[in-house]
Amino acid sequence: MTNETRSTGQRAMRRIAHCAIAAVAVAPSLLAAQQQALPLLPMPASIVRGTGSFTVATGAAIAIPPSDAEAAGAAQLLIAHVASTRGLALRVSGDAASIRFERDAAMVGAEAYRLTVDARGIRIAAATRAGLIYGAMTLAQLLSPDGARGGAVAVPLLDIHDAPRFAWRGLMVDPARHFQPLPSLYRIVDQMAAVKLNTLHLHLTDDQGWRFEVKRYPKLTEIGAWRTGPTTGGPAPTTRVGGFYTQEELRGLVRYAAARGITIVPEIDLPGHAQALVAAYPEMGVLGDRPVVSHDWGVNPYLFDPGPKGIAFVKNVLDELIDVFPGSFVHLGGDEAVKDQWQRSPRVQAQIKALGLKDENALQSWMIDTFGTYLASKGRRLIGWDEILEGGLPPSASVMSWRGEKGAVDAANQGHDVVLTPAPTLYFDSLQSDQADEPPGRLSIQTLADVYAYEPMPAGIDAAKAKHVLGAQGNAWSEYLVTPYQVQHAIFPRAAALAETTWSAAPRDFAGFVTRLRPQVARWRASGIEVADSAFAVTYRLNGTRGDALRSGKLSVALTTQVPGGTIRYTLDGTAPSVRSPAYAAPLTPPLGTTIRATAFGDDGSALASARAFATDRAALLHRSASDLVACPRGALGLRVPLTSEAQGNAPVFNINLFDTCSAYPAAPLDVAKGFTVQVARLARHYGLAHEASAVREHYNVTAHGELLVLAGCQAGRKGPPDKGAPAPVVAASFPLPDPAKAPTLLTFTGTLPPMAGDRDLCFQFTSPLAEPYYAVADVQLTEAR
Repeated sequence: MTNETRSTGQRAMRRIAHCAIAAVAVAPSLLAAQQQALPLLPMPASIVRGTGSFTVATGAAIAIPPSDAEAAGAAQLLIAHVASTRGLALRVSGDAASIRFERDAAMVGAEAYRLTVDARGIRIAAATRAGLIYGAMTLAQLLSPDGARGGAVAVPLLDIHDAPRFAWRGLMVDPARHFQPLPSLYRIVDQMAAVKLNTLHLHLTDDQGWRFEVKRYPKLTEIGAWRTGPTTGGPAPTTRVGGFYTQEELRGLVRYAAARGITIVPEIDLPGHAQALVAAYPEMGVLGDRPVVSHDWGVNPYLFDPGPKGIAFVKNVLDELIDVFPGSFVHLGGDEAVKDQWQRSPRVQAQIKALGLKDENALQSWMIDTFGTYLASKGRRLIGWDEILEGGLPPSASVMSWRGEKGAVDAANQGHDVVLTPAPTLYFDSLQSDQADEPPGRLSIQTLADVYAYEPMPAGIDAAKAKHVLGAQGNAWSEYLVTPYQVQHAIFPRAAALAETTWSAAPRDFAGFVTRLRPQVARWRASGIEVADSAFAVTYRLNGTRGDALRSGKLSVALTTQVPGGTIRYTLDGTAPSVRSPAYAAPLTPPLGTTIRATAFGDDGSALASARAFATDRAALLHRSASDLVACPRGALGLRVPLTSEAQGNAPVFNINLFDTCSAYPAAPLDVAKGFTVQVARLARHYGLAHEASAVREHYNVTAHGELLVLAGCQAGRKGPPDKGAPAPVVAASFPLPDPAKAPTLLTFTGTLPPMAGDRDLCFQFTSPLAEPYYAVADVQLTEAR
């Protein structure tokens, strides 16, 4: 998307004219579910409401201009979406059409449209294919205002003038880390179009896999597309995992996306994240060795050769890439390229000197400029992650800012186009809540409200340079997203928040957004998409500690959800809550032994999330799952990982600190508990930490494979040193760890606890050698008997 495209869209919004709609009588029964806010997402730029409605039922006809293939395509999209979300069967016919698609050459804006509903019918007008598509998607939402199926819909009389705030409204999917089957990408494209997202960024290459077929270099996919998993202590896995997309498959996806107003931006990540490339063609590496395709997440050392043969290799790859992807932008990565291999190569050092460059960062800048110039000669534009600013940004480059907003601010103020995608807010592989049933991902929780609150126009950009902000994008990195279910769960519904803030310039109203989101969630689910219910799920908060409840025999439990609206209803008898269950109004004080089950219900009586349960028997109050554990002193839990890197299930999961194999049971009632049983999982230690490796805490092991130490009174969760005068933690138990090559992956340890007053943190510290697998606590059950 160019600056010109974005600017014309903004001009169109400024030129929107409001027009009145004649009043028409309407049958109240058909409007019953539509009297409140219109179920539109994102919110259009201008809506003028009339009085009355126009009814659309199965069999309604759609008219299109003669020989207009793009209008015909938009009509087919409307038919498909309405059939999926409402169950209405519309048809294209020129006879007595209720819905008309029309061209309006006077409409300004590459994605602008007008949708008018009056007593005579519905009219969608636009100058471009994109405008016709977005008009069709708005009408599809008006025709599915609730969860009903099959019945006629009374569409309110209205006049909508609409155009987007930003030209780049994107999602990134990462099939490089975990290959995603092609049908799953098609489903994501369909549902992006439903909320007017228009850019799909495909991260096609990384250390862990090369997914784009290059006919000139077949080993990129014969070798580079496949890896074996890491070991958890026993024999190394031998099953290959991976896959790749043929050029014909990707051409088909590009055509499919284009028909839905979506441009696909391919990414070939260079010069770092290149281990799969070097595994396939070691002569394109730096030091001459041939690594395996990596199974380690994070930052690995392999770079590609920046000399003449490497540059020629990449240009040949780009030739095939741009033949498949016709969009303006090509993403060349540039992130996390640690320069150690270049620093240790006499040949690369000689190249830096011959080019008159300052250092390795300047060499990367020279490389980006070389490829940017080459792409420009082919009519394309280079974009890269914000590390390409290091060493000086070439004039040809645009920047995708992920390390906060500074990269975007600096680049835009220098006159470069930018896309905002800052971590952690727009990293959709971050968890959406602290619910125990959240699938794997990053533990930097980013809620629906967090994404909605993000403002894509950063402070610090000069007003005259604001035109360089193309838009924003959410990224679903797939180190821990293995299945299509997990990818969809990470993206939806947060994609709707991103769609709203990048399309609509209307003032923010989170409560109103949530109201409009509910029917969109129903549409996505009707289309077979997995949509996370985290924002609507009930969370239980115990007032006071669990120890307080156990000592007094009394408890108080507050029930909340992340989002406003809806009525929480609960049961105390073990049954599933229904719309007839008691409504939550104040903290509950049930007797110990009660299991609370609760969920939120909408005004229409539908459940907004699956019911969550909270058990209050004494054993449950003494139990902590991996999701309940916290960091040990001077640590932080950063990742939620599966048992194995290729695990297909959403559980079991383990919250871990990459830099210290330690986690803690907070506020354990050690005056109540007399013993414990802890379940331990042995995980692969497969993380590329590069220059952060020195931050890993090494504990001296006094047995062959290290020990599990149970430390009582360890002051968990502290970032700094212990409180002055605080007693040292007591070693409650110590267990030698078995030989990883001979022991099962899941282990159980049982012991007794020393008598201590009140609530104390219990830390579980593993001292296994760093060369051996990683250990994590899966589950802790305290017991009242020794």
